[in-house]
Amino acid sequence: MTGRPSARLLRPSRLATPLLPADRAYRMRLVATGLLVAMASLFLVARALRPAHPAWEWVLAFSEAAMVGGLADWFAVTALFRRPLGLPIPHTAIIPENKDRIADSMADFLRDNFLTPVVVARRLKGMNLAASAGEFLTNPRGGESRLRAGASAMLGDVLESLDPERLGGMVKLGLRSQLERLEVAPLLGQMLSVAIADRRHLPVLDSLLRWAALTIEANEPLIHRLIHDRANAILRWTGLDERFANAVLDGLYKLLAETIVDPDHPLRHKLEEGLETLAHDLAHDPAMQAKVAALKQELLANPAVAAWLDAMWERMRASLLRAVRNPDAALEGRLGTAFGEALGELGSALRDDPALQAQVNRFARRTLVGIAARYGAQIVRLVSETVKRWDATTVTDRIEGAVGRDLQFIRINGTLVGGLVGLAIHGIEVLLG
Repeated sequence: MTGRPSARLLRPSRLATPLLPADRAYRMRLVATGLLVAMASLFLVARALRPAHPAWEWVLAFSEAAMVGGLADWFAVTALFRRPLGLPIPHTAIIPENKDRIADSMADFLRDNFLTPVVVARRLKGMNLAASAGEFLTNPRGGESRLRAGASAMLGDVLESLDPERLGGMVKLGLRSQLERLEVAPLLGQMLSVAIADRRHLPVLDSLLRWAALTIEANEPLIHRLIHDRANAILRWTGLDERFANAVLDGLYKLLAETIVDPDHPLRHKLEEGLETLAHDLAHDPAMQAKVAALKQELLANPAVAAWLDAMWERMRASLLRAVRNPDAALEGRLGTAFGEALGELGSALRDDPALQAQVNRFARRTLVGIAARYGAQIVRLVSETVKRWDATTVTDRIEGAVGRDLQFIRINGTLVGGLVGLAIHGIEVLLG
């Protein structure tokens, strides 16, 4: 077996990338131009061989008329997009010279034929949007899975297409601005007042008292040293400073223990009164609110907070991407089951309930008609302004890429029809001659 590739492998694959409209238009332009060149060559050959045989008269008539027809249509098609041969002939380069007027005409066409309330209402009158939506949602192969997959793919593409740094900056800026506008003090005051009213502050208070006892126990040497340093020489000489320090510590331990055990201890009542006063001041005292606001601004200006916001945004973005790229895993379990059952019930109701269909269709028609009435002019103005912002070359290339292939067929047809007309005229001359 030789190493030569087979003829099947040498043939181009049918799965090749399809040609773009501009490429197809370019190929048809080559065909039309080649046909025109062929008619010109045939004209020269027929003119040279005309004395040899009478049949060449017919060939000459055909090629001459075909050449004239092809040239005329070439001029007409070319004049739409550019100046033929670069000559400043009047009424040529029609599209680039009149792109603003074309944009306004396109906008008027869209408004008059698609975006007027009467047209929208007439087109929606015979449509049962609710039944179609219900059929889509109840389709076991489509409904929920296609809706979820489509929404997930769209959201994922949007998240990945946007610049992560710019998007993250926008999110962090928005979050920071919301935090700056947030009045923290009244919110904290309300939360503390509700917690006190529901007696939910008691475990926190007990924990605070135990923490105070443990803190004092951990810092006994420091307390002893402070009392020793502040005592006079007589107390230090007699050793009373040490006894005094122990007495102070024992008194503190006893006070904290009694406060923890006794729910009616005076110190506990004082602490609760202090919490109530703090809650009231946070909610109503401007001075306290100003202090909390200043503390909040200091925290937001801290670089550590900025780093925390950066890390939070990255975790949020990564979690969103994982969820949208694998919606089945994100919605598995009870949440996914409930979501699927809810969509299925909604689809069944839309598909089978005529009264619900009538209400939904009426709402959809009114909504779409209202959108057309309110925003139709803005939509067509967007189309017009977008086309006007394009430069002449862009407009020409896009229109020519869209319809250029069909225009080249006009050139081909003009060449062939012109030739046939030339034959008919030559036949009439022979009959009359």
